[in-house]
Amino acid sequence: MAKVKAEIIGIGSYIPTKIVPNSHFLDWEFYDANGQKFDTPNETIIEKFKAITGIEERRWLEDDQVASDMAVVAAQRALDDSGINPDDLDYIIAATNFGDVEKGNYFSDFMPAVASRIKNRLGLANPKAIAFDVIFGCPGWLQALIMSNQFMKAGDAKYAMVVGVEALSRVVDPHDRDAMIFADGAGAVIVKLNDDENGNGILSYKAVSHAHPQAGLLFNDKSFNPNHNQNAKYIRMLGHKIYEYALNEVPAAMKAAMDESGYHIDDLKKVFIHQANEKMDEQIVRRFYRLYKKQAPEHIMPMNINKLGNSSVATIPTLMDMVRRGELENHDLQKGDLIMLASVGAGMNINAVVMKY
Repeated sequence: MAKVKAEIIGIGSYIPTKIVPNSHFLDWEFYDANGQKFDTPNETIIEKFKAITGIEERRWLEDDQVASDMAVVAAQRALDDSGINPDDLDYIIAATNFGDVEKGNYFSDFMPAVASRIKNRLGLANPKAIAFDVIFGCPGWLQALIMSNQFMKAGDAKYAMVVGVEALSRVVDPHDRDAMIFADGAGAVIVKLNDDENGNGILSYKAVSHAHPQAGLLFNDKSFNPNHNQNAKYIRMLGHKIYEYALNEVPAAMKAAMDESGYHIDDLKKVFIHQANEKMDEQIVRRFYRLYKKQAPEHIMPMNINKLGNSSVATIPTLMDMVRRGELENHDLQKGDLIMLASVGAGMNINAVVMKY
């Protein structure tokens, strides 16, 4: 029996047009976790931030937009790229962690689900196309892609849409230095069932959840500034502990997926890793290759975090779309290329996928 797998046949993305440079934060008042204002000049804070994360600017959505607005555009572009009849979709899966959050509201709106809003606004009337959301931290889009693959292996789907969308600019504390990391965006793919033994698609994957004891490394909490809206909750993270966790755990998950794929690490054309932190991502990939007693090849890992920031679930699909379109120097993506996708985030969750694009 042929090995059934999900193959990506269409990609689309939406990157907000509003560019927010690091200089945007020069007038912000930053506080520490104890509610004390930093004495360090913002120029120094921003300079250190850029050295660690690699971020020079990020994209934020417009004031009158919400996450589902971006998701609809990315989804339509993916559909157009795939060339399929939208009524043939069996699943519409949206990965998001905060849903729709209006400017100044700080309320996550998940009713109806973001996936349901996408289906409605694209006019997809087929009731057999099941729409639902996945909350899995930053690895949510990749986990949704894994789920689409499982549905196809189970004989429950032929086509699926997998969307990753987040508007993190709506849930950042304006008094937290980490607010500078986060960004907005949406990416989507269309996958189809491929039963060709040697055909393109997902070959292997690994997913793990370390909710105990690491569930509290990313969470929501009130503002660091005791005088700022203490009724709202903002995204919060223990950056140093996340860094250590990722370096200790992600390379092993990547290796497990690679070993199961039946291919050799030298066959990899690209590694698409969640754009969380430039130095952290570089170290993860280096450690992954060291597990095979090798050095990471030059240009193996495309990155766009320096210009787009960290848009959580949207980082991998938007990065893939940019590479496929030839928008990143020294990087390209061709059908049949062996690639790895990997992510880490709130939960704490990790996943890695090896596939032939």
